[in-house]
Amino acid sequence: MPCEVVARFLILYGSQRGQAQSIAEEICEQAAENGLTADISCLSNVEKYNVQNETRPVVFVVSTTGDGDPPDTAQKFVKKIKNKSLPRDHLSHLHYALLALGDTNYANFCNCGKTIDSRLQQLGAKHFYATGHADDGTGLEVVVDPWIEGLWEALKKILASMSTVDQQAATSSDCTQDSFPKHDSTQERNMSDLAVDLHLLKLSEVEKEKAARSDSSDAETQSTTLAASLKHSVPPLSQSVLNVPALPPTYLEVLLEQVSTEGETVPADKEGYCEVPVSKAVQLTRGDVVKTAILLELDISDQDMAYQPGDSFDVLCPNRENEVEELLVRLGLQMQKNNAVQLLLLKNTSKKAAKVPLHIPQNTSLQFILTWCLEIRSVPKKAFVRSLANCTQNSSEKRRLLELCSKEGSADYNCFVRNANVCVLDLLRAFPSCLPPLSLLFEQLPKLQPRAYSAASSSLQHPGKVNFMFNVVEFPACPEHPARTGLCTGWLADHVSTILLPLETKLASECLGTSAQPKVYVRPHPSSIFHLPADPSLPIVMVGPGTGVAPFIGFLQQREKEREENKETTFGETWLFFGCRHKDKDFLFRDELENFVHNGTLSHLIVCFSRDEPDAVNRPRYVQHNLLLHAKNVARILLKDKGCLYVCGDGKNMAKDVNDTLLEIIGNELQLDKLECMKTVAGLREEKRYLQDIWS
Repeated sequence: MPCEVVARFLILYGSQRGQAQSIAEEICEQAAENGLTADISCLSNVEKYNVQNETRPVVFVVSTTGDGDPPDTAQKFVKKIKNKSLPRDHLSHLHYALLALGDTNYANFCNCGKTIDSRLQQLGAKHFYATGHADDGTGLEVVVDPWIEGLWEALKKILASMSTVDQQAATSSDCTQDSFPKHDSTQERNMSDLAVDLHLLKLSEVEKEKAARSDSSDAETQSTTLAASLKHSVPPLSQSVLNVPALPPTYLEVLLEQVSTEGETVPADKEGYCEVPVSKAVQLTRGDVVKTAILLELDISDQDMAYQPGDSFDVLCPNRENEVEELLVRLGLQMQKNNAVQLLLLKNTSKKAAKVPLHIPQNTSLQFILTWCLEIRSVPKKAFVRSLANCTQNSSEKRRLLELCSKEGSADYNCFVRNANVCVLDLLRAFPSCLPPLSLLFEQLPKLQPRAYSAASSSLQHPGKVNFMFNVVEFPACPEHPARTGLCTGWLADHVSTILLPLETKLASECLGTSAQPKVYVRPHPSSIFHLPADPSLPIVMVGPGTGVAPFIGFLQQREKEREENKETTFGETWLFFGCRHKDKDFLFRDELENFVHNGTLSHLIVCFSRDEPDAVNRPRYVQHNLLLHAKNVARILLKDKGCLYVCGDGKNMAKDVNDTLLEIIGNELQLDKLECMKTVAGLREEKRYLQDIWS
């Protein structure tokens, strides 16, 4: 008799900031509950797997970063499978499912996942389950949860099918893949037909949530004072039987030792950060603006930090001192904040592939770890909320936390946790009987990530210096949390407050002594594509409202210097579309931009002010309106002169509006339908002539 086939599958993940890894680990944990055994590996660990010889079903979970790029951990794998010399049947033995993570606020949604999926298909691999595309812009869980829920049945079917084939092969030496039962090939075709974008599932989920809200409203018509909040639910949710996620297994033991932790340094050396002084800080906005913009000049003359305009710099910022202190008090660990932390793996943990987090250094103080290593402002995922519920004594508080992490409570989770930017400290304030162990925070809080800011200067114009700018992000007080500023922008504003000067006196700060200069940890973050074209004769169109103008200041400084040094060279025309609220309050770099126009560096400066003259008719309010007014020139530059379009700024609204406007311009100029316009724009992206540096 043939040996029984073990119900085993492989999970491979590619993750940049830990989300794909977390979801992959969640799938791994749920496998046992569904009678299956999962092995798990990062795509970067090439010694632990080989898809070329893989006989098990494979589940891929991959994120996308940058301008549609693979995460660092998946780059080698993507490069390997994109090898054009591979035969078309190279992976014909492989049965796989793929969950792609992305954000529709950015271009090239789920591009890495789509690239891997497409290439696996080209190499003969077969879907056994529909590909999922989860959108972080609306909530990954909207797609991830139902995708995982349906995965188990698909896995059991493919494992049963593969087991049947193996048994047939063992009893017949003539058995080949062509002799598979007919129902199996039909199943494969059906699975291919199912390869639809599960990103669409969010639409039905949203409708369900709206319906649930409507039902809740109907149920409460006689007591209109009741309303759902972070702390309280209303019918039907408050009366529902809950489908909650499994309790994540604990895997860390935390030891706090009373030993000296003197000499602690910011965890920067190993990751390429350098401490540099802030030689200048200028407030670029005037008066009662909605957003305060600040320009910082960093002195990098003592560092090996080459950069080009279009590159960005990562800034390492700490968590707020008062928030760390409040968290220590809330955990009852204030008196132990200077104790050294040691992390050990629990010997009896049921967590698959458990390991001590590398971003938490051993033998450093608890206060240091909470300040520099963990993102305490991160929005808790449902698995974290589930674990917090298990640490809650009060029954009504526990019930509410279970609602928030349940399938039935998805609308409330999105409304009161995710969209409200609630953090673990907010939850501990809202649910005072919740007393989590320190180990849970170390297990669930992600690594404190740097914040990237575009260089707003050229090293040709300012050797040994780099400028960047930012708006101070403000989160007003709401029922879920107190008023606060953005983690990095608020810290930077406070950090340079002693040297911050108004725009009119910006040159005075150059005489500051080095002892008065605050310091920050930074590292260069080179862009692979967001640079000036190699051929200076090509025309360029730049779209950068607000602080999105930052990289274009660098572009224009570079171009100005190149024009001075290469008087015989032909330079292409340059267009800049800039917009802000008020001409007199937040027209950033106004003097410098007008000087670029005056000396010929900038051919056309097209500006708009969305809040000035609100009653004016047919006045362009936003950059996309001005693009339409100059449609013929934009189309000529992109379609005839082979120029480049650069867009920088808000990805949630502006970048989408600009993209829609570009489609309209191309459609009108070339008399094309929308599908052909989309193909043309895709071609511009493919040729690296339509480039975006956007954020949400």
